[in-house]
Amino acid sequence: MYPFMNEDAAWQRLQDVQRELENSRLMAAGQPRATFELLKRAAARAWHLAALAAARPPRYARMRHDGE
Repeated sequence: MYPFMNEDAAWQRLQDVQRELENSRLMAAGQPRATFELLKRAAARAWHLAALAAARPPRYARMRHDGE
């Protein structure tokens, strides 16, 4: 059995963790732009739905006629 196998596995795991941290840092640096784009899309959808609701004729409550 290779005597340094555990050390090699630990070193590989450390490199993987460092890559994950670097990727997380890079993703977090680009996140404000993505968040802004998401908010922009949500606002556009809300505006579109409000326009659809405004263009639709109002609903009137039906009057009950009991024949009296």
